[in-house]
Amino acid sequence: MKKRMFITCFQHVQTRTVLNSLLSGALAGAVAKTVVAPLDRTKIIFQVSSARFSAKEAYRLIYRTYLQDGFLSLWRGNSATMVRVIPYAAIQFCAHEQYKRLLGGYFGFQGKVLPPLPRLLAGSMAGTTAAMLTYPLDMVRARMAVTPKEMYSNIMHVFVRISREEGLKTLYRGFTPTILGVVPYAGLSFYTYETLKKLHAERTGRSQPHSYERLAFGACAGLLGQSASYPLDVVRRRMQTAGVTGHSYGSVVGTMRDIVAEEGVVRGLYKGLSMNWVKGPVAVGISFTTFDMTQILLRKLHQLGYTAR
Repeated sequence: MKKRMFITCFQHVQTRTVLNSLLSGALAGAVAKTVVAPLDRTKIIFQVSSARFSAKEAYRLIYRTYLQDGFLSLWRGNSATMVRVIPYAAIQFCAHEQYKRLLGGYFGFQGKVLPPLPRLLAGSMAGTTAAMLTYPLDMVRARMAVTPKEMYSNIMHVFVRISREEGLKTLYRGFTPTILGVVPYAGLSFYTYETLKKLHAERTGRSQPHSYERLAFGACAGLLGQSASYPLDVVRRRMQTAGVTGHSYGSVVGTMRDIVAEEGVVRGLYKGLSMNWVKGPVAVGISFTTFDMTQILLRKLHQLGYTAR
């Protein structure tokens, strides 16, 4: 009887933990992406075109878009981003927590900070899991970001039109570079953030960093993760938007070769990276901080509710 009650209690705790992670991850992704949406849209437009990138040109594009289509047009495609990023972030953060628990049990570090290699592995596996489950939504978001609003009226219209005119396989175009890119990106991002929190706890004796410290740790994580995977991000965007830009990209290597031949290594494969050095750290910092703070808040609310009973 006691054993059965223990198992039931454990399952309840696990279910609550998973639900808390899903909710916290969803909120983290939504807040972070909405804040940087105008910069994200601008970066995608440069990534999929042969136009030369510079901070001045990026500013001109944002200002021109504002004058022609209004302030809210800077967030065009953000609804598709939310449809994609909310499940993506929820799955990624939740998966990360579960992979940490599984790897911690396997390596004998249950409830403690994982060693470096499992820490890196947990992040990579979490990112891969989320990317595999939500990829078509990323494809739709990229299409909406680079096309005029007359071309696609809403998210469902993008799905229907791509499926009818280009085939269902098109929804997974660019999937390979996405997975190849998400392994170092998610791995390094989670690894860096967890490592900085561990070092902070050892140096200060405080188990929980302040919110501004979490933002700084997340910013460092985003800077490293996005810089390492950026060329594959460019390749992914080119392959995703090939149907509306007039190009035909068949493979990862072929796409890289074409970009380098036409635009060079730095101006092609790293186009928009300087903007990512602004956007990426901000987004990742907000994302990690929102996730951690929401987790803490949910635990406190549960404790208050439990005490009240």
